Amino acid sequence: MQLDPVTVLVPIDLQEAFDHAPWPRRNNPGLDEAVAALLYAWRASGRPIVHVRHDSVQPGSTLRPGEPGNRIRPSAAPRPDEPIVVKSVNCAFIGTDLDLQLRRLGATGIVAFGISTDMCVSTTVRVAANLGYRTILVEDCCACFDLPGPDGAAIPAEAIHAAHLATLGFEFCEVAGAGQIAAALRR
Repeated sequence: MQLDPVTVLVPIDLQEAFDHAPWPRRNNPGLDEAVAALLYAWRASGRPIVHVRHDSVQPGSTLRPGEPGNRIRPSAAPRPDEPIVVKSVNCAFIGTDLDLQLRRLGATGIVAFGISTDMCVSTTVRVAANLGYRTILVEDCCACFDLPGPDGAAIPAEAIHAAHLATLGFEFCEVAGAGQIAAALRR
């Protein structure tokens, strides 16, 4: 795997709310460790990072500004010189200046990850590919939740995660692990 010369790391919605009710059980208990290691390697390479945070406009949401759950997880906390794009819908490109920030950086590619694989991460990855960015999704830096299926039976987070990695990897992005990204940064 190789990274484009100007590839931007885009962590998506790595917020504290996702560890508490009303959010269901999630997969990937090693998420924070993988995210912290990837951010460390990326920062050491000197490449740009643009963080994404979901500021919900829904009454009662744990992701609303001012709620403790709105905070970005310590493992993914932005540094003062790293911009944060604030969104209120699933896609980080809708109603934000993310595309403008990426274009100003000269980005031709992004490395994306976050919570949840099947919702905001998937939507952002699909739009990034449609906008022409070479997109890489970091599988072990993402997580999903158990969700009810159409028949009411629970679909495990692991199955949802795997299905979305497969569909995204088939058409919209390359899927890689954090270790593969770190190795590419060392080249």
